[in-house]
Amino acid sequence: MAKTLITCAVTGNLVKPEQTPHLPITPTQIADECLAAAEAGAGQVHIHVRDPQTGRPSMEVDLYREVVERIRRADRDLIVNLTTGPGGRFVPGEDDPKLYAPGTTLLPPEKRVEHIALIKPDVCSLDLNTMNSGPDVVINTPKNVRRMAKVIREAGVKPELEIFDSGDIHLALDMIADGSLEGPAMWTFVLGVKYGFAPTPQTLMYARDLLPRGAFWSAFGIGRSEFPMVAQAWLLGGHVRVGMEDNIYLERGVLAESNAQLVAKARDIIQSLGGEVASAREARATLGLPEGR
Repeated sequence: MAKTLITCAVTGNLVKPEQTPHLPITPTQIADECLAAAEAGAGQVHIHVRDPQTGRPSMEVDLYREVVERIRRADRDLIVNLTTGPGGRFVPGEDDPKLYAPGTTLLPPEKRVEHIALIKPDVCSLDLNTMNSGPDVVINTPKNVRRMAKVIREAGVKPELEIFDSGDIHLALDMIADGSLEGPAMWTFVLGVKYGFAPTPQTLMYARDLLPRGAFWSAFGIGRSEFPMVAQAWLLGGHVRVGMEDNIYLERGVLAESNAQLVAKARDIIQSLGGEVASAREARATLGLPEGR
């Protein structure tokens, strides 16, 4: 693809409302941020939802449905990508690590993709990582990932493989080989999460070179590595992601007032390097997605 797809991840799970007053919380706010990001140059939006009353992460299907419906009423070309990441966190008990402690979110794999089967977005993320995450652990076993992939395929949704470390790539390649996933697939490298891929050019080149020929790949950096990884991904032939899920600062000490500001900065970086930004319709054609639903 000659042009670069910008994905915007507008809210995520981990950023707390007290960290920034600009974080979208309600379905209306999330949808509006997605649409404004599209106006600024994003061709795809990656969506989590939150409890409108508390601002905490949520998995309520009706919240996802409201966000998607609001987006589709205004923009049918924008690629809608829903998360399936929540439901994989385990916090071991202090006295008995076999027992879960508060903060554990582990759910059956089919429950984690229930909203995908019901709403049928264009794309959904699929995490393949089992790794330390802060003081806790995220668990995505090969068996459970295959169960989630089956529901995603039956819904006619394209999985976006979120890759936190090299082992995730090898699991995905095994799943392509056994037919659980269709190759060459859509991949996104997550750089800068502690104990995962480091946000360096060497890491990104290594990860890219493990992919099958013809793979569509993107990358993004967490926190202060967000914009350096925009440039690095473009230089290595990939696509990019920004957004308040990953970083809340426009520059050092300056909070972004919107996701659209982050997208506009990524767009400017790409264009300043001589690149062009893909429209949602152009990205749909490359990814083999149908016209806007």
